Amino acid sequence: MRFSISVSLERFDPNADMRMVAAQALELVQIADHGGFDIAWTPEHHTIEFTIAPNPFTILTHWAAHTKSIRLGTAVVVAPYWHPIRVAGEAALCDVLSNGRLEFGIGRGAYQFEFDRMAGGIPQTEGGGFMREMLPIVKSLWQGDHEHRGQHWSFPSATAVPKPVQRPHPPIWVAARDVATFDWAIKQEANIQATPLSRPNSEVEVLGKRFAEALAANPGRPRPRFLMLRRTCVYEDPQQWMTPVRASIEYGRHFENLFKNIGVVRNGFPEPVDVAVIANRNEYEPTFIRENMMFGTPEEVIRKIEFYRACGVDNYCYGASFGLPFQVQRRSLELFITKVMPHFLGPTSPQRACSVGGLEAASGERNSEATRV
Repeated sequence: MRFSISVSLERFDPNADMRMVAAQALELVQIADHGGFDIAWTPEHHTIEFTIAPNPFTILTHWAAHTKSIRLGTAVVVAPYWHPIRVAGEAALCDVLSNGRLEFGIGRGAYQFEFDRMAGGIPQTEGGGFMREMLPIVKSLWQGDHEHRGQHWSFPSATAVPKPVQRPHPPIWVAARDVATFDWAIKQEANIQATPLSRPNSEVEVLGKRFAEALAANPGRPRPRFLMLRRTCVYEDPQQWMTPVRASIEYGRHFENLFKNIGVVRNGFPEPVDVAVIANRNEYEPTFIRENMMFGTPEEVIRKIEFYRACGVDNYCYGASFGLPFQVQRRSLELFITKVMPHFLGPTSPQRACSVGGLEAASGERNSEATRV
C-alpha cells in the first residue's frame, strides 16, 4: 500500500485571504512530502470557490518549487475544457519544472455547472468521448510530430513543446467509475483513480470488483496501479468524531448543489442545499458518515484501509480538503503519518477479506498489529 494526498485550495468565506488559503494548502503538501507520501494531487475546477484550481499545472509547479521528493499529480485534467496541444505542452513544462515529478491524471469532468460555462453546455455525460480522443493525441504529441483529424479536434502536424523529462511520458492516470472506463484505461496502459464519493463501503467493494473484472478481460497487459480517494480525518480522542462529520455534511451540501445541478452559485460560492431535497439523504446521517468515510482513531483508520487493500487498492488517497479547520487538518495529517502509515509501509500486515460484512464485524476489534508504529 502506498499513499497519496488530495489537496484543494478552498474558500467558504469571501473574507478568507486567498494568499493564506494557498499557503495552508502548500503546508499540507510539505507535511506530506516530509512524511513519505507518494503523490500530492490537485484538481481542475472553474468559477467555484470551494475547489479553486483553474490550472492544476500552475498549482503543481508552485508545489514543486517548495517540496523535495513527493510526486505531483493532476486529479484531473478535464478533457472537454482543453485543446490537446495545450495540454501536452502545459503538462510537459510542469514535468520539466518539477524535475520529472508529474503524474498526469485525466478525466471527463464532474459538474454540469462547469460544462455550461467551459464546454459550450454539452451534457457532462459526453465528457468521456473527449477524454478517449484526447489521451492518445497527447501521448503522440509528447513523442514528436502528430497530425490529427478527429471528432472533437483537428489540426495539422504539431508536437509538444517542450517535451517531458520522463520518457516515454509521465505516468498516466484515468479517473474511472464505470466498467467501460476501467477497461479502456487498462488498454491505454494507464493507472486508475476511483472514488466511492459519499457512498457506503459496499461501493469500495463494487469498484474493486470492476477493477478485477477489467484486469481479467485484458490478460497479458500490465497491472495498473489502483488508487481510491476518500475524505480522511484521524483524531486521538474517539469523542472528536463529530468534527469531521459536521464538516463532511456541510461540504456535501455544497457538492450536491454542483454534482446534481440542483442549487444556486453566487459569485463563485455554491449555496448549500437542504439535505431534505437530496435523493441520497441517508448518506448524510452522522453515524453513516462516521463509519463510511475514513474518519476515526488511528486504529479505526488502519482497519478501514485494510478493507480497501483487500479490495485491490494499492494507493490510498487521503482526501484532505472538505472544509475542516486548518489546525484539525494539520493534526489529522500528522497522526496519519506517524500512527497509520507505518502499519502499511513496514512488514506485510494481515489481510482481511474484501467484504462489507467483514469490515463491520471488525469495527470493534483492536488488532495488536494495528498499534505498531
